[in-house]
Amino acid sequence: MYDLLIIGGGINGAGIARDAAGRGLRVLLCEQDDLAQHTSSNSSKLIHGGLRYLEHYEFGLVRKALQEREVLLNIVPHIIWPMRFIMPHVAHLRPKWMIRTGLFLYDHLARRALLPASCSVNFKNHVAGDALKPSLTHGFEYSDAWVYDARLVVLNAMDAQLKGAEILVRTRLTQALPVDGHWRATLQNDAGETREIEAKVIVNAAGPWAVDVLEHKLDTRAARSLRQVKGSHIIVRKLFDHAYAYIFQNSDKRIVFAIPYEHDFTLIGTTDVPYHDDVAQVAISDEETQYLCDVINDYFTRSISPADVLSSYAGVRPLLADQHGNPAEVTRDYQLVLNQSAGAPVLSIYGGKITTYRRLAEDAMSELAKVLPMSADAWTATQVLPGGDIPNADFDAYVHAQQLAYPWLDAALCRRYARLYGTRMDILLTDKQSMDALGELLCPQLYAAELEYLRTHEWARSAEDVLWRRTKLGLYASAEDVARLADYLQSEV
Repeated sequence: MYDLLIIGGGINGAGIARDAAGRGLRVLLCEQDDLAQHTSSNSSKLIHGGLRYLEHYEFGLVRKALQEREVLLNIVPHIIWPMRFIMPHVAHLRPKWMIRTGLFLYDHLARRALLPASCSVNFKNHVAGDALKPSLTHGFEYSDAWVYDARLVVLNAMDAQLKGAEILVRTRLTQALPVDGHWRATLQNDAGETREIEAKVIVNAAGPWAVDVLEHKLDTRAARSLRQVKGSHIIVRKLFDHAYAYIFQNSDKRIVFAIPYEHDFTLIGTTDVPYHDDVAQVAISDEETQYLCDVINDYFTRSISPADVLSSYAGVRPLLADQHGNPAEVTRDYQLVLNQSAGAPVLSIYGGKITTYRRLAEDAMSELAKVLPMSADAWTATQVLPGGDIPNADFDAYVHAQQLAYPWLDAALCRRYARLYGTRMDILLTDKQSMDALGELLCPQLYAAELEYLRTHEWARSAEDVLWRRTKLGLYASAEDVARLADYLQSEV
């Protein structure tokens, strides 16, 4: 019998699986699709406190997120790194005193050891000013961090597995019934095969499907309702040639980011649109695309149109329903509800954001301790995720060392492997002595050796898993490349 059956392989489910397995609990996680296939891979890819949340007086959430920002920079330095943000000042949107006050709070709400403080900027003397319209002369600069969001999910699942958890992808819960104080659940994989398991507690981390899981799989009434909000992003050829990101204010009180992305691109987002359709079929609308283009055109000298969009993605954020009419004002905090009256215990996760997932998992363990014996204390704040044991968390020094260790490896490829896999790139390159040893080039930059690593260690099965969630090589792949990779994967199966 398992201690925990976790439903959902997004960031919250994977984070809870890792924490629980590290405390000695017997854990099974099932995900109906690929890990991070939905909300957790469709974020703005930021580890941030949420500067705009200060306007809604969510000081507790911002402080918690800022604390987690420091923790995550230490435990996973290869896929999370610091980024400086530029906010041009537009007088009629927010006065300077308000922005200065917000940034002062942002700098001081939590201990900040790794990131520099905010400051004012004169765009005549700053490289970030070159891309902006001449009317924008002053602004502000502050720190947050960037993350490979889907990889963060995979690394948590991998660490959970290394600590004894069982991870099942493309496996859905069809039904669970309480029997003698525990759950008897039926799982079905994508081949139609079923399996019955028993678990003392179910953790409902199904994100946008959390209410559906409770009401239709567990026959239990949901304690909270969710508000589904769609956030969409577009990707264009890079609009500036420096490492700063931009945060733009908009007349509707929302903000839009323009972020350097994968060397050659700019990532632009996000929107906040109420969503009532099938979560699995979410996609950006023409109106959202135009909205994001319009915001960019308000600030940059170089204008863009929907025709310039190379790729886009959309995700549904399952937010806690509250009284706010504007989706942008709905809280990004979370609530955990432990229901012991359903015949067997079930813990449901409502809301949350990627930055606070680790703290959410700790809070989940505190709730579960009411119904499960646990001997271990909280541990995840100081233990690195797989690949994160880079000496002194100095990524550039690590890349240099790896280039010396593998002098035959293309320098750009070495850096990409280090960024995605950290110290686990040594597993990928085991017994390799030349570029030829990496095998067939299946897509631009994707050799057979990397694909085999992803299939063996990271649950990757489809071309989309590989090109968009484990890597971002889909940005460079043609339709023919994708079809060839799909054929190769099918033939290997």
